[in-house]
Amino acid sequence: MPTPLDSQATISEEIATYAKDPSGPQPRLDYAPYRSSILRHPTKALKQADPEGAELLAPVFGPTDVDPLEADLTIQDGGEPLGERIRVQGRVLDGDGRPVRRQLVEVWQANASGRYIHQRDQHPAPLDPHFTGMGRCLTDDDGRYTFVTVKPGPYPWKNHQNAWRPAHIHFSMFGTDFTQRLVTQMYFPGDPLFALDPIYQSITDPQARERLVASYDHDVSEPEFLLGYSWDIVLTGSRTTPMEATDD
Repeated sequence: MPTPLDSQATISEEIATYAKDPSGPQPRLDYAPYRSSILRHPTKALKQADPEGAELLAPVFGPTDVDPLEADLTIQDGGEPLGERIRVQGRVLDGDGRPVRRQLVEVWQANASGRYIHQRDQHPAPLDPHFTGMGRCLTDDDGRYTFVTVKPGPYPWKNHQNAWRPAHIHFSMFGTDFTQRLVTQMYFPGDPLFALDPIYQSITDPQARERLVASYDHDVSEPEFLLGYSWDIVLTGSRTTPMEATDD
């Protein structure tokens, strides 16, 4: 049987492991070059959430709650957004390569100019009136997700002098209840900012870092319309996709 996302207890155990194994495949919680991680990383023992209590307050997601059109970020806001149109697709798998079916996958990203629709993002790049930067879908029977969007631009952040984030898309995955959530980032191949980005470099295992980088997939591209990228998300095992310990 396909497994859902890891239980909260398992996620808590993994977070504790991140702190104990700075050379492992997951991000360092207290990676000094990523300045805010020093202030924000967990310093106290994690508490087990009451799943019944969480389910009373949490939303419930099913096929009737997610419109297929939500997976196309280029048609959501009254017009066509600017930028390089792309398709990102892949599978959500467990550690044995089995598909994780009917799980909610959310994405959010900056626009093609590298700006989010968010009051805290005020750097001098244009907003796109036809791009919200948010989408979601449910994985199918093969564990597959697909999004159509525009390629996000890099953007400045105030971590250090002349700091720029590589182009990336945030991914969030939900399991069978609201306490089962994992968050990560997908990057694009060949980005020159990788070596300069403390968030990417906080994963000190080079092979694990590479698992965050999508592959250009010519079979996913469409002639005269869009370029395609493939990126699988593995939840457990030796090929686990690195996950963020905290939302960022």
